[in-house]
Amino acid sequence: MADHIVSSYDAELQDLRRTISEMGGIAEKMLADAITALVRGDTALAQAVIAIDPRLDALQRAIEERAILTLVRRQPMAVDLRETVSAIRISGDLERIGDLAKNIAKRVLAISGRFQPQKIVAGVQHMSDLCEAQLKDVLDAYAQKHDEAAMDVWRRDGAIDALYTSLFRELLTYMMEDPRNIAFCTHLLFAAKNIERIGDHTTNIAETVHYLVTGETVAAERPKNDRSSFEPVEAET
Repeated sequence: MADHIVSSYDAELQDLRRTISEMGGIAEKMLADAITALVRGDTALAQAVIAIDPRLDALQRAIEERAILTLVRRQPMAVDLRETVSAIRISGDLERIGDLAKNIAKRVLAISGRFQPQKIVAGVQHMSDLCEAQLKDVLDAYAQKHDEAAMDVWRRDGAIDALYTSLFRELLTYMMEDPRNIAFCTHLLFAAKNIERIGDHTTNIAETVHYLVTGETVAAERPKNDRSSFEPVEAET
């Protein structure tokens, strides 16, 4: 991208990019640490995830304020306008990802000391592994302004939805087979839903990168494979 005549304008845009990068790093770590805490039953790590969330919130507010000032002062056009608007959108998605990771960490505290079927926990971790990879890839796509990499993330969202549907059915089966599993599985079901929603936010970011690079919105319908609201579940005999 060509430099502007007013060097402070470039500095403002670069500051937005740098703060988005910082937010992305925090969001990635919050998600990874929340899942590690869930798998290990590590309440101290869960509390650390919760404690860092205000930093992410503060960065999101800072980006919004700076972006609005840029819009007022510079009245940007074309790619500069898209970059400023994209920073606001992406920061909002990253803030929500942080909130969802924090919610997972809170579930860790809620189920502390309960028996945890490792097979089910492993299913949640597998979902998270896919989601973490998508988040990393879409942040790289933003930093490099790489449309095809962003759209690859967009196309992969259906895999997380399909895993969530499978895990949803398995958790319900566990609860129906033994009422003692209900409390733990309910918390785990909410954690899995939070991961699925994080996947949706990475898809939002992918669409924003596409808009930033091309100036166009994604015309196609998102590939969704979440059937948890439609498929009946029967207890195994």
